[in-house]
Parts: sequence; structure tokens; C-alpha cells
Amino acid sequence: MPYTTLISAQDLARHHQDPAWVIIDCRHDLTNPDAGADAYASGHIPGARFANIDTDLSDKSPGPHGEFRGRHPLPQPTAFVETLRRWGVNHSSQVIAYDAHGGMFAARLWWMLRWVGHEAVAVLDGGLAAWQALGLPLSTDAVAPARGNVEPHYPIVTTVNVDDVLANVKNPVRTIIDARAPDRFRGENETLDPVGGHIPGAKNRFFKDNLTAEGRFKPSNELREDFSALVTSPETSIVQCGSGVTACHNLLAMEIAGLSGAALYPGSWSEWCADPARPVAKGA
Repeated sequence: MPYTTLISAQDLARHHQDPAWVIIDCRHDLTNPDAGADAYASGHIPGARFANIDTDLSDKSPGPHGEFRGRHPLPQPTAFVETLRRWGVNHSSQVIAYDAHGGMFAARLWWMLRWVGHEAVAVLDGGLAAWQALGLPLSTDAVAPARGNVEPHYPIVTTVNVDDVLANVKNPVRTIIDARAPDRFRGENETLDPVGGHIPGAKNRFFKDNLTAEGRFKPSNELREDFSALVTSPETSIVQCGSGVTACHNLLAMEIAGLSGAALYPGSWSEWCADPARPVAKGA
């Protein structure tokens, strides 16, 4: 059976040299675009490829009418599949994503692979720290994989656009969950986007609340209890964050909890707040 949510460092160590497995390093820093590549060059899990959040997992070009689509808009599916092929991903590959940030960036890759219909993808629970805690090696070798043959398939996940969210604000029928830190949700200490606050009616679930003190995901029963207090039905939920990255952490947590079906709003707050005509709420 493929790994489809999480994998432990112990299990990855048993398989990481398997040619059917593809490991992707997703380390990043939202305030320092070069930090991830620098960290990768300094040492990564042997055989791992590097995913750049800004260029491989996003396409920052404007929309068809020149509109701003947020800080990390999704690339075209065909462009993302081409990136996967460049990394050597085949239709039968088991893909493992990791970072050093509790999965906040690796979860974006996990979600995107499901977005193009590839189910065999998991996040390394505990990230690079869990790997190193076992005394396992790092490598500085460059990786040049053979071109993969993965093809796009029907998405396993769903998305909504800004018009869908605006319609829901006017007629609330779906629960909106915001993954940002509580202070940013309240409209305080905003440093990444030009406007502070949140989408009216949204509920706050800080993505870091999905983790234990050791930086691993909480057990499925705990996550299910947490999210069940926020949503009555995952299929009628919309998950967002600042730019569509950490929202995927909540989506992964919901999947672990057995609460599948919530939609991602990729543009998230960064797209929403770019138009002053859209309403903004502040406070808890």
C-alpha cells in the first residue's frame, strides 16, 4: 500500500534508496527566498531533489485580466507535471516531501500532487529533524534524475476561487478555516500582506496547532476532535491562509483525521485583501 499522508523517518530510511521512491526537499523561508536552496546545498536527505516554493510550486504571473492572484498562486497543472517529470517522478512513484518547519511547506507539495491526481505522496513526519535524530546521513551531492513519465489525472482535491468565497461571505453555506497565526487572523502584526484582518465569517485554526511539542502531527483522533469542533462537514468547508501554502497543512491534518473533502482557496488572504472592495473583518 502506498503512503498517502505521513511517513516516519524509520520507514523512509528503509526505502529511501528504492528507485521507485522520489524524495523532495521543500525547505523555505517566506522572508528569505534563497534560504531553502542554501539549506539544501548545505545538506539534504541523500537522493532528494529540491522544490522551490516560489517557482516550482507557484506561478506568480497575473491572472488572465492582469489581476493579482495572491503571493503563491498555483501553476498550471501541465507546468507542474512537467516539473514532476524533471524531478524523475513516474506514474508509479512513491513521493515523499519533507522540510524543517513541521511540514508547513511539504504539505503544499503533498496537496499539489493530489491536485494532479497522484495519490502516492506523503510528508515526512517530524521533517529533517526526525531523520537526523536517527543518526541518518545527509548529502551535498547534486541529483540529476532520469526524466519521469508521470501524467496528470483527475484531481483528488478541490479548489474554490475568489468569486466562490465572496459568494459564500454574502450567503454563508460553507465554513471557512484560516490557517494563519491568531494575531494575523485578528489583524495584528501583519508583515506579509498590505492589509490585516480576515475574511468575514472565517474561523481560525493555526496550522501549528496540528503538531505536538516535538513537531510531529498529533494522533488522528486528536485532530478529528479538533477539526470536528470547527466544521460540521468537511465537504462544505473552505481552507485558506495567507497565500495558499500553510492551508495545505490543515488539509493534510484533516486527511489524517479522516475528514476528507475540504476545498483549498489558493489565493487566500493575499488575494482577498488586494481588492479594497472585498470586506475585511478584524478581531477574534
